[in-house]
Amino acid sequence: MSGPIVLGLRLLLAASLYGFLAWAFISLWREIRQQGALLAARRVPPMTLTIVEGEVPAREVRFAQAVVTIGRDPACECPLDDQAASARHARLIYHHGQWWLEDLNSTNGTRLNQDKLNMPAVVMSGDEFTCGATRLTIGLANDASASPDDEN
Repeated sequence: MSGPIVLGLRLLLAASLYGFLAWAFISLWREIRQQGALLAARRVPPMTLTIVEGEVPAREVRFAQAVVTIGRDPACECPLDDQAASARHARLIYHHGQWWLEDLNSTNGTRLNQDKLNMPAVVMSGDEFTCGATRLTIGLANDASASPDDEN
């Protein structure tokens, strides 16, 4: 009689273990989905670049993505018509709540507010940088004034 009781207890224990594992995996899956939704909901504040290329009138381009590559390459998010600029000259990237500018090992270098850019630097609204002979001025929107309709 003790054999069937032990077998029943073993089956009950195995079922409990598999139930616990299923509950743990479902809880983890829900947590991962919730964290993914929170990260996806984070908004990148829009940024405007005022671009002055030689004698051409200034133009403004608005960006709402976290990475903006600048250069002569047409695949760049901000393509330039400047032979002094490299194909992939510089990059603006949004992380840790700030916009950063970095030079992508360009031939002529990148200057931020007249200073040569040697390492990534935090940029603010009104900062001016050059890629080749092109001057670009950064305009950042305040988080409070950004609305969901501002995206590209």
